[in-house]
Amino acid sequence: MMDDPPLAAILFTRKNIADYDTALNSLSPIELTELITEKPKKERLLIFNQLTNELQVRTFENLHFGVQKEILATLPSEVAARLLNDLSPDDRTAFFEELPSEVVNQLLKLLSPPERAVTLKLLGYPEGSVGRLMTPDYIAVKSDWTVREALNFIRNYGHDSETINVIYVVDEKGKLIDDIKIREFLFASLDAKVYDITDHTFIALNAYDDQDKAIALFKVNDRVALPVVDNQGLLLGIVTIDDILNVVGEEDTEAFQKVGGSEALEEPYMDTPFFHLMRKRIGWLVILFLGEMLTASAMGFFEEEISKAVVLALFIPLIISSGGNSGSQASTLIIRAMALGEVTLKDWFIIMRRELLAGVFLGTCLGLIGFMRVSLWSAFSDVYGAHWLLVAITVFLALIGVVLWGTLTGSMLPLLLKRLGADPATSSAPFVATLVDVTGLIIYFSIAIVTLRGVLL
Repeated sequence: MMDDPPLAAILFTRKNIADYDTALNSLSPIELTELITEKPKKERLLIFNQLTNELQVRTFENLHFGVQKEILATLPSEVAARLLNDLSPDDRTAFFEELPSEVVNQLLKLLSPPERAVTLKLLGYPEGSVGRLMTPDYIAVKSDWTVREALNFIRNYGHDSETINVIYVVDEKGKLIDDIKIREFLFASLDAKVYDITDHTFIALNAYDDQDKAIALFKVNDRVALPVVDNQGLLLGIVTIDDILNVVGEEDTEAFQKVGGSEALEEPYMDTPFFHLMRKRIGWLVILFLGEMLTASAMGFFEEEISKAVVLALFIPLIISSGGNSGSQASTLIIRAMALGEVTLKDWFIIMRRELLAGVFLGTCLGLIGFMRVSLWSAFSDVYGAHWLLVAITVFLALIGVVLWGTLTGSMLPLLLKRLGADPATSSAPFVATLVDVTGLIIYFSIAIVTLRGVLL
């Protein structure tokens, strides 16, 4: 890839424009994507306009939605029409589904009748379905053809296909019979029939399947593409691995943002308008703030105990942070395990049992550290008073209880939200931490009332 400073220097040197065009068009789409993304708006458009038609299409498909929208909005209508018509149907659909409906209606007018029909068909499938991801650009041969006829067909029409690694076999009605790797055709006798090399064993997606099912199938099968059929088994299109990777990236980004305690962003961080970004973040912050106000209410409820044993207040940050940390840790592990398909709702009892043991183990470890801390400090000072041993026991037991409660809450809440049909990622680390903060105080002071009754309380 070219170094950035020389390229930037060439950018506005008109006498070197021919060299600049040659240099730009020698870059790969991935390199151009990186270059355009890191440039200011003015330079992005200049670079894009210098590319050949083919490079414009291939680069546009790799750009972030925000940059795509920015570039398309500045192109003359005839250039925009050519670009949209040349995009692969699945990439064009992915771009359109991010736009408002009124904008989509305007852009549809720029498409040729065949491309418009394909786009409307793909957009007609439910959002989040496999139908939105599939492309009709594939190679299918008839089962009664000879291998020679099939290879001739591939040579004539294969350049329009998304991939020719796998060839799909259909019957006279268009029903999918098999998917065969291209190597099987290359090594078969030219006079053999296609049905002679079929085994009728294939994996297919339904157009109305959820995209998560497609992700799961790609994970367990070594495929670059999977066929998509309707309810009658008719071949409609294919879904390629690059589209699946895009979906996985988007879902991971969305989940990560939610785990951080904010709503998911539709555009990259740098392309998101400031007040739109604030709107995404303020909602959860207000909810968490109101939740933390319950912590103050809980402390007010135990005001009398705190006034009698001020030493208890010294350990409040320690207790509630330990519970919140353990809950956040557990929720993050379970949310990720659910996303990867490692655990399901039916595993709730096994998860609860594991986290129960984990809570006791982790709480005991932290409790012992807390006990030793109080003991060591009391050996050199009287900061914890004459009854330091009871204070140490209180801290020990409270840490076990709070950490145990935190791990159970953090692990069960994502499963509960999933059972209710909500997004498990919304049980984010800040939310779990806030919930455990309030209940942790109740656990702490309840244990203190028992262990210190008649002594300090």
